[in-house]
Amino acid sequence: MNVTIAIPAENFIRRMIRFNGGAGSGFRLVLKPGGCSGMDYDFSVEKEPLPGDTVVMHDDIRLFVPEASVPLLDGVIIGFEESMTQTRLVFVNPNMPQSCGGVCGSSAAAANVVSLVRKPV
Repeated sequence: MNVTIAIPAENFIRRMIRFNGGAGSGFRLVLKPGGCSGMDYDFSVEKEPLPGDTVVMHDDIRLFVPEASVPLLDGVIIGFEESMTQTRLVFVNPNMPQSCGGVCGSSAAAANVVSLVRKPV
């Protein structure tokens, strides 16, 4: 599974893990029905992978991905945006059709390029 995480997104995910799960915890990423494209991203910090999760290592970050989400997330780029009013992860997914009109914060659609990209997992 090929996942690229932008450096600011890496830092945000590490903070989430540190404050919500502690050492050894991971970041669970799921595609589920919903959103304007028909799919939504859902993420959480978990102590351990759930049964059926694939564990993908990205440097020191453990990503937990349910088996059904693996082919849908292959090639995804995870970015990060921060403004005065919101902080969010942004997903650029080549496997999803462009239907929301831009970079997606929760609904799964293809989007534009995210800068500051680090090596793929």
